Amino acid sequence: MPEKKTLLIIDSNSLIHRAFHALPPLSTSKGEMVNAVYGFLLAFFKAAKEFRPEYVAACFDVPRPTKRHEKFKAYKAKREKAPNELYSQMPQVKDVLKSFHIPVFEKEGYEADDLIGTIAKHAHKKQAHPPLRVVVLSGDMDTLQLVDEHTSVYTMRKGIQDTVLYDTALVKERFSGLTPGQVIDYKGLRGDPSDNIPGVTGVGEKTAIDLLLKFRSVENLYKELEERTEKAKSLKPRVSELLKQYKDQAFLNKELATLDRDAPIDFHIKDLAWKDFSLEEAKTKLESFEFKTLVPKLQELVSKPASSRPLLFQEEGIASRIERLFGQGVFSKKIYELEKSLIPVIADMEKIGIKIDALYFKSLAKEVSGELKKLESRIFELGGVVFNINSPKQLSDVLFQNLSLGTKGIRKTRGGSLSTASPELEKLKSSHPVIAEILAYRELAKLLNTYLEPLPLLADSEGRIHAHFDQLGAATGRMSSSDPNLQNIPAQGTWGKRVRKGFVAQKGFQLVSFDYSQMELRIAAFLANEKKMEQVFLEKGDIHRMTAAEVFGVSPDKVTEQMRYEAKALNFGILYGMGARGFAQSSGVPFEEAQSFIENYFLRFPKIAEYIESTKEFARKHGYVETIFGRKRYVPDIDSATPQIRAQAERVAVNHPVQGTAADLMKMAMAAAHGKFQGKDCRMVLQIHDELLFEISDATIDQFIKPIANAMEVIPANEIPLFVQAKAGLNWAELTARL
Repeated sequence: MPEKKTLLIIDSNSLIHRAFHALPPLSTSKGEMVNAVYGFLLAFFKAAKEFRPEYVAACFDVPRPTKRHEKFKAYKAKREKAPNELYSQMPQVKDVLKSFHIPVFEKEGYEADDLIGTIAKHAHKKQAHPPLRVVVLSGDMDTLQLVDEHTSVYTMRKGIQDTVLYDTALVKERFSGLTPGQVIDYKGLRGDPSDNIPGVTGVGEKTAIDLLLKFRSVENLYKELEERTEKAKSLKPRVSELLKQYKDQAFLNKELATLDRDAPIDFHIKDLAWKDFSLEEAKTKLESFEFKTLVPKLQELVSKPASSRPLLFQEEGIASRIERLFGQGVFSKKIYELEKSLIPVIADMEKIGIKIDALYFKSLAKEVSGELKKLESRIFELGGVVFNINSPKQLSDVLFQNLSLGTKGIRKTRGGSLSTASPELEKLKSSHPVIAEILAYRELAKLLNTYLEPLPLLADSEGRIHAHFDQLGAATGRMSSSDPNLQNIPAQGTWGKRVRKGFVAQKGFQLVSFDYSQMELRIAAFLANEKKMEQVFLEKGDIHRMTAAEVFGVSPDKVTEQMRYEAKALNFGILYGMGARGFAQSSGVPFEEAQSFIENYFLRFPKIAEYIESTKEFARKHGYVETIFGRKRYVPDIDSATPQIRAQAERVAVNHPVQGTAADLMKMAMAAAHGKFQGKDCRMVLQIHDELLFEISDATIDQFIKPIANAMEVIPANEIPLFVQAKAGLNWAELTARL
């Protein structure tokens, strides 16, 4: 399947205001003030260069009262009227946007933020698959409430070029654990001075956050106050009285702060498509404003291989990287120092990159294209009709109408259609042979569109790919990779291994993989103080075979491969809060049998059960959980009245100390290995979950392997029985054991 495409939505008014006040007066030779236009373009060019959007839209306020003014006359009343020199630049910005063929949206009675929210919401419905990645370019943080798994906000801190990308994790850090959806509740209690929205008297930032971490929302807070629950009674009498006194104001504040995501605007996603503008036309427009320094940047806006873009660390610099990462972070001292030590490690990894065999990928792409055509023909034959396999609607019609496949247990999309997502198709696998063909088609299409065709285009002149790494890419502390995502290269299956074969060592070098064995299970055994498991690890035994022997009540030599497979699914599933139904699906055993397995598991390993319950209790009491080294993760939904939301929060609470500690240990290993061994003969090229991939010269490989593995095993968690497996070879798929 193709990767997500990006929609960049520009919060134009806020950006223009920010640029006007951030930059000194700048005039053309004719005396026209153009500093806001210049700053707007600086921010836009930076965002376009970083995110490479396929779609762009710009939203503006209309200079008339909005629906919010009708509800609250004093809305934005204390804002000083901007000077005419600013307002005169609004039409100029629109003129520039026109030269870039970027559509402008504005609607009387609505603010630009409402239109942004509307476009972000409905663009997903208009894009078939996969969902768009939405980036909101803004001069302030009013749009943080829009942040979700598909949407982030790219805004400024001090200057126009000092940017930060808010995802869900960063919003939680900014608001000490509050989710993006709680930002409007926060404004309901705290107010928003910039919009003249008064808060509840006596409720400041800390109190508002504490209240929402405890009660989740304004509605639930007042519900519990009225019902005089134990949580409500625990509030200070003064705070309780003020909340009751200003109840109407709190609800009005929240209403004023909530964006209208169904504003009456109409658009088609194809109308937002970008990159068909004329470079000559845009150049002429910039020259008319005498923006000589911006003209050379035009060429950078046109799509080109990542290898010709400046690397993240070269462009940003280590000092600004530290500020961007930690300026608003909530870290323990140990975690702060760890993340800081990792910055030069990642800088080197991005700069060095990893080599690929472009000709091999080209040949493999041709082979896969041929396989896809064969699969397509078989799917059409089995389905009895020619249709667009990549269209969820057409596929749904073929499966559930033409072929009349059973719909029991198949979930529906938000729009009410029967889902054709892969997990749903897996449920139908035994009902018709076309399902297996469709799943195989999707797997190959993803390989082709995500790896085989794009990767050679991203390589530099030496055949190396320079991905970007985000050291805080996940809430657990795990790193993520992008442009391209090298952490998602498939490892299993025939085709996955063939893709990995295209990643090769430079001549005279070998790729060496250092992989932590069963890292998270080892950490879980340590955290739970489960001695049976720890002993197996210390003796370098087979933890899954031991688990199977315990759960099935047989001796280790009587454990079958099926027993071991089910025990392995159970070992990992328990850490992720998997219940009986989930275990039944993953292992293929009946539901009743799965329940029995889990009950028996906890009887055999009671310390694991105790750890899970004590961790949940800690989360309920403190509102967060943390790793061994103090990396916190807030879980505000741990007391949710909605069972599904509460269960998800419990899974996060149980998993974070394990997966987060694994992330911490991996980062310590990276810093240790880089500090001791990095050089021209030994360089770290990739980090993938529990694996580090090095490129080491043939002449020095024997002198490096054992010391690197030892350094990774004895990082500051020597009480955890860590074990590293080392393998080496000329390509990533064909590595042989060296330790």
